Amino acid sequence: MLTVTGLCTFLAAGVLVYILGYLFVHGAASLNWNFFTKLPTPVGETGGGMANAIVGSAKLLLIASCVGIPIGFLAGVYLAEFGSGTFAFLVRYVTDLLNGVPSIVIGIFAYTIIVLPQKHFSALAGGLALGVMMIPIAVRSTEEFLRAIPESLREGAIALGATKAKSILTVVIPAAKNGIITGVMLNLARVSGETAPLLFTSFSNRYWNEGLSQPTAALPVMIFTYAIAPYEDWHQQAWSAGFVLLTLVLAINVMARLILSRRKHVAR
Repeated sequence: MLTVTGLCTFLAAGVLVYILGYLFVHGAASLNWNFFTKLPTPVGETGGGMANAIVGSAKLLLIASCVGIPIGFLAGVYLAEFGSGTFAFLVRYVTDLLNGVPSIVIGIFAYTIIVLPQKHFSALAGGLALGVMMIPIAVRSTEEFLRAIPESLREGAIALGATKAKSILTVVIPAAKNGIITGVMLNLARVSGETAPLLFTSFSNRYWNEGLSQPTAALPVMIFTYAIAPYEDWHQQAWSAGFVLLTLVLAINVMARLILSRRKHVAR
């Protein structure tokens, strides 16, 4: 049994190592300063970079965070501290259903209610689509980390004269902040690689994007566009963009684990 479980662990970890190694071999070699600072070149020309896609991805994630994190956090606080009965059960059930909705369906939904009425693609539509995807994860992670806080902390705050709302704001949430931050970071890592919703909402753009009402480039969409193109130079840049995106996701996951392990160490 030890051999079987060890082999399964090796295979599971080996997949990640293989993907990282493959992207490193094909993508890291093509990385240079121009990739991070230059715009894409016209079709048929070599060189250029994906600076607009890097900035566009950051902008989309910022919009998504402003939408998904506050809604998910407050809903999670309600479920953990006040939620009981039928309504709370329905909220949890709907949240789990939303978490299972395919990303392309959310993209079509955002396309229907935002892009079609405005008659143009935009960074705002893409950010809102990603924000909707962030809500269920933020709700469930916030609820779970708040429920992990010992009931004695709440009782102690109330015994000292604090109201329930004040005890939540000043005692419970600060005690769970590391776990909540971890959930937010993992949430961002999950949506940062989404492509399907952006094809219907923010679309793409080969130039700098100003404001929120214009189409904007994003790394996942640029990877898709360059990977299916018939140009070898675009293929190399797609590998480089994939390596940068996976490195970013890996770094966020490592930081989240370090924050969570620090919380457990402090608790002990």
